[in-house]
Amino acid sequence: MTDVLINKEVEAFFAGKPETNALFMAVERKIRAIGPAIITVTKTQISFATRTQFAWVWMPQPTDRKRPLHSLVLSFGCGRRIVDDQIVEAIEPYPGRWTHHVIIAEEADLTDAVDVWLREAYRFSETRGRQPSSEIRQP
Repeated sequence: MTDVLINKEVEAFFAGKPETNALFMAVERKIRAIGPAIITVTKTQISFATRTQFAWVWMPQPTDRKRPLHSLVLSFGCGRRIVDDQIVEAIEPYPGRWTHHVIIAEEADLTDAVDVWLREAYRFSETRGRQPSSEIRQP
């Protein structure tokens, strides 16, 4: 899939939500600074992958009053559980694979710690699974 098509899908995903789109763009810049990634847009989330998916961005349900308005949830996977106040939930869906969820309500929430975790998730995804068939989006 070309960058133009992905950009159109991202625009449609965030239609009418410019604040949330701006947060997504900040997340994407962080990930693109790490290395090339495959971006896939579905109805409910946007995923980033190398050999396997390593990060996902999704919007909390409007009825979820625990989440700030116009926020995103950034989820990422790695091979260990990370305990930090910024991580609102961590689950182990498979042995040795942990998924962590971080609320991004403003760009300042993309801390240095988030950058470290995304780098770890990126490296973890390069070491397992098979190569997706989509194109890798270059930085």
